[in-house]
Amino acid sequence: MAFFTGEYDCKIDAKGRMVLPAKIKNSLPEISGSELVLRRGFEPCLVLYPMVEYKKIYSKIAGLNEFNAEYRNLQRNFFRGNAIVELDAAGRILFPKNMTSYAGLEKDSIVVGMGNRVEIWEPSRYDEFLIKDQQAFSELAEKHLFQE
Repeated sequence: MAFFTGEYDCKIDAKGRMVLPAKIKNSLPEISGSELVLRRGFEPCLVLYPMVEYKKIYSKIAGLNEFNAEYRNLQRNFFRGNAIVELDAAGRILFPKNMTSYAGLEKDSIVVGMGNRVEIWEPSRYDEFLIKDQQAFSELAEKHLFQE
């Protein structure tokens, strides 16, 4: 099982490539090799999965009843534009242009380990989605983590 954690400032070069941070790269499952799946996030970011983690999610979503319109809509939007990407010899990922446009990525990015996946954000957009009020953060954690 993959376990990604931490927050890293990264640069995207003129060709649309980003070096994956060493701590993230070292956490990739060996069975995934260099094959990864990149998809649009629910928020305006990109989400990177090792193939083994993506297959778990794929099975759940692909297994939904295709005769249910709501499930079809979820499948269509979840799978649209997903791309299999590989790390090159220098440990870089090449982002498809449509994905960098979606996430607003140009030169700077923030890579965030999210357990089984990695989110890649444009820094100002990332900041918009962070909870600034520590009390609100505490209440959210209590609500979802420590209910009896």
